[in-house]
Amino acid sequence: MKFASIRLVTEQFEPILAFYKNLSGIDPVRLADGFAEVRFDGAVLAISAQQLVARFNAGAAIAAANRSAILEFEVADVPAVQDRLQHDKVDIVMPTTRMPWGNMSLLVRDPDGNLVNIFSKPAG
Repeated sequence: MKFASIRLVTEQFEPILAFYKNLSGIDPVRLADGFAEVRFDGAVLAISAQQLVARFNAGAAIAAANRSAILEFEVADVPAVQDRLQHDKVDIVMPTTRMPWGNMSLLVRDPDGNLVNIFSKPAG
């Protein structure tokens, strides 16, 4: 088995695409009207409009209903990402903080309220 992707279902398709493009610098690949992928090195973030899930997936997922998963992205410079996201008025849940295990971590919410952890591991 090969892990293929995480899919976010949204009523805010264009704002969610813009958020992840701005966060990552990666242009989403639009595969259909209301469906796109952001192809990271080693992982894919799929983004689907709610109406597609209602039509093709029996309405099994509900947009913006997640409160248990955290999307995590490793970066080299967490404070620099925080500065950029503050400028863009992104909802910062927890400013850059050193965690007990050494990681620097920044928690933000995307436009649908999904929790996003931007972190870096300690050097060495």
